[in-house]
Amino acid sequence: MGALPLFFRLMAASISGQARYPASALLLTVGQFLGTGIEVVAVWALFHRFGEVQGWGIGEVALFYGLVNCMFALADALGRGFDVLGTEFLRTGTFDRLLLRPRPLALQLMGHDVRISRLGRLLQGLLVLAFATVQADIAWTPGAVAVALFAMAGGIALFLGILVLQGTLSFWTVESLEIANVLTYGGVQAAQYPLALYAQWFRRVLTFIVPLACVAYYPVLAILGKSDPLGAPAWVGWVSPLAGFVFLAAAFGAWRIGLRHYTSTGS
Repeated sequence: MGALPLFFRLMAASISGQARYPASALLLTVGQFLGTGIEVVAVWALFHRFGEVQGWGIGEVALFYGLVNCMFALADALGRGFDVLGTEFLRTGTFDRLLLRPRPLALQLMGHDVRISRLGRLLQGLLVLAFATVQADIAWTPGAVAVALFAMAGGIALFLGILVLQGTLSFWTVESLEIANVLTYGGVQAAQYPLALYAQWFRRVLTFIVPLACVAYYPVLAILGKSDPLGAPAWVGWVSPLAGFVFLAAAFGAWRIGLRHYTSTGS
């Protein structure tokens, strides 16, 4: 069986298991929708009070918010196995069973637990995108759609790379690391606003270390047809999402180092 058919079978098995308890799956999904909805209210309250922030209106910031939350929702659904690697696999010794299977290890982890509840965040992100389209009068030309889809793919790769790094750290410590939450949930929060609002040192972190700006800020500028107040040329938004794929490749490089470090539980 090829890699993709196997992944879809694993994903279907995970979703089928959750569907056995439809009320629970629905409540978790609604909980995700309402829980992240508080963030939308916070953004609305900010702009309701001040009107705009350094020339950015609520519709433009809503575009950031919608894209970033869609990216993270899909990456979080795919990367759940890496997120729980330390507690569910390494600590219990069941990781050895995955190693014995003649199938790609990363693919097994990605198909391990595809959470239906992440649809709540995804749906909210799509609704905010619809709001942004109306509020900012966005013209979804073929070029704008292409940039948005490319940014989405790059963003999914970036957030998935962060989750892979989180799983990699579990080879040295199986305890939950707060630094991983800083990069995942903290990264989502940071990428929801224009890069120009941050201090210079933080802009560099978001561009060259964890390139969230490359999958959100620059593509959104291209979609809006807005010039960068920081001086970046217009073509950057068309190519910058590639940084997400580079980050994912680097994360899997670190993952392979972690695998070589792994020595089993001995049980």
